[in-house]
Amino acid sequence: MKITADTNVLLRAVVEDDAVQATMAQAQALLLRATVIAVPVPVFCEFAWVLQRGYGYGTSEIAGAIEAIAAIDAVVTDSPAVDAGLAALRAGGDFADGTIAAQGERLGGTVFVSFDRGAVARLQRHGTNAADPSELTA
Repeated sequence: MKITADTNVLLRAVVEDDAVQATMAQAQALLLRATVIAVPVPVFCEFAWVLQRGYGYGTSEIAGAIEAIAAIDAVVTDSPAVDAGLAALRAGGDFADGTIAAQGERLGGTVFVSFDRGAVARLQRHGTNAADPSELTA
């Protein structure tokens, strides 16, 4: 079976929560049976956000969970974008910002532009060409 996994399936497979033990087993069984597990980048972005905000996971735990899922043989994803997200996360930034910058660059964008000055600063420290819009319109 070839599936596209939504965020909640990955969360149920990873998070050990007594309230969702039955769905955890279902999610794990589904992932084990699948011959292809397509994981779009937005799913990993939501996954990282929910682990951090909803479950209080730290950076290393989030990175480890994403790496474990991405390492499953059946998983198909945009690996360069996921790797960029992991690098941004480990550098103290946001996983989603890293993936957005990486995919944007591959699509032809040369500067990551955001009003989120923290994201811009973190990406710049990581070596990404990033700017606040006011820097480009002045």
